[in-house]
Amino acid sequence: MKIKFTKLAVILTLILAIASCDSFVEIDPYYAQDADSYFNNSDDYSKALTGAYDLLQTSYLDLFIGEIASDNSIAGGESVTDSEGLHQIDAMTHGGVNVELRNLFRWMYTGITRVNYIYEFKDKVAFDGKNKILAEAAFLRAFYYFQLVKFFGDVPLVIDKRLGASAVPQQARTAAADVYAQIEKDLLFASSNLGWTALEKGRVTKGAALALLGKVYLYQNKFDQAASTLDQVINQGQYSLFAEYDKLFLVVNESSSETVFDVQYVGSEGGGFGCFVCLEGFLAPGFQGVRGYSGPIYAAGFSYNLPTKDLVDEFEANDVRKNASILDIEAFKKINPAVKYTVGAGGHTGFYNNKYIKRQDQLGLQDQNLTSPVNHKIIRYADVLLMAAEAHNRKANANNQLALQYVNQVRARAKLPAISKSGADLTTAIYRERRVEFAGEGLRFFDLVRTGQAASKIVGFQTGKNELFPIPQAEIDLANAGWIQNKGYN
Repeated sequence: MKIKFTKLAVILTLILAIASCDSFVEIDPYYAQDADSYFNNSDDYSKALTGAYDLLQTSYLDLFIGEIASDNSIAGGESVTDSEGLHQIDAMTHGGVNVELRNLFRWMYTGITRVNYIYEFKDKVAFDGKNKILAEAAFLRAFYYFQLVKFFGDVPLVIDKRLGASAVPQQARTAAADVYAQIEKDLLFASSNLGWTALEKGRVTKGAALALLGKVYLYQNKFDQAASTLDQVINQGQYSLFAEYDKLFLVVNESSSETVFDVQYVGSEGGGFGCFVCLEGFLAPGFQGVRGYSGPIYAAGFSYNLPTKDLVDEFEANDVRKNASILDIEAFKKINPAVKYTVGAGGHTGFYNNKYIKRQDQLGLQDQNLTSPVNHKIIRYADVLLMAAEAHNRKANANNQLALQYVNQVRARAKLPAISKSGADLTTAIYRERRVEFAGEGLRFFDLVRTGQAASKIVGFQTGKNELFPIPQAEIDLANAGWIQNKGYN
């Protein structure tokens, strides 16, 4: 069964991310249990861990921004003022006042704080299985900090404690290298204390920890470490490519052999527009659905995050990933003449994200644009193979034969012929393979930035500025800790 990320109201109202108030309300009556007296048995730790997992369910923002900031898609939607922050990111005009970026910043720190709460009291009670709980928590903290450092660069590093309002002004931004060092430490601990399989679907495994660690090394150009770490995942034989790419993203094929780590969603609970962080369903499919749609297979959505023709043209002839990744609505309409749809004023390309899209047989309850049961695949085995290929190709003592072996496994699944390249030509081929393999999955912008291609691929991208996003100005003001805004942003 899926892990159920319930809201732990009593606990979580006591666990703040970076505090944003300097006064406290008197509460009457007083409760016997407060934050400092909570951890009394293994069940308390398990519930707190569930609370730490909960922030994974805001993953739609990483997917949206990772595509919209790149050359893969445009913001779309009802109008340019509907989710205006995404349109600003699309145009590379975003600044310190941006709702989407502030939400991501706050939500990641909320997840970190929930992990730190567990670690603050990690020695309070002894019980069997505690190391596994701590290992899962360490992975989550690493994941949340990785999101922050890849978006914002230097960020405040808070470990194993909660911050009160009085402590926040003393909390400086930490150098990205030091944040990465903590991420590596957490992932090494997690990978050493987790098994390759989990009894409950959605739990972190050793493979997930090693795969994320390999990605973290790759983002720092630590190619030797990335190669050896990712090879561990490959050589274990725990994962394999799912044979039918066009069916990989369907609910019926969740937990396939290709899933290394995904975010669990359920469609059995409702949700509202007043609290996206409260959703138990995946927001992306409904928001990326075809606006005003009627016809077979799909269901009407909000036409966000629309693929570009540039992305569509990147696919080779006969690549099965093209139609699996991209819905060409006019081509689909020619086959199904009864299809009707409308176009939003936020932009239209004629293409839709066919991986995460609203389908008639995958609807949630109540507002179906917010409650999709489709899981968000964060790390697939194809990513492990292509990251390992890149690492082996780019390390000082390159192993191009092994790199080719990994790349050609991915190409064979796509029904494409093997390639035979080396050196810089192979590097370029790997980059292209990543673009088409992960089209619509939110990896593109960060791949372009970390490989130095962003300025040549993204219209409006300014070198020395747009590699990072701005720290939300409201958080700078509330922290009052003297944080300097990222270069180039007001």
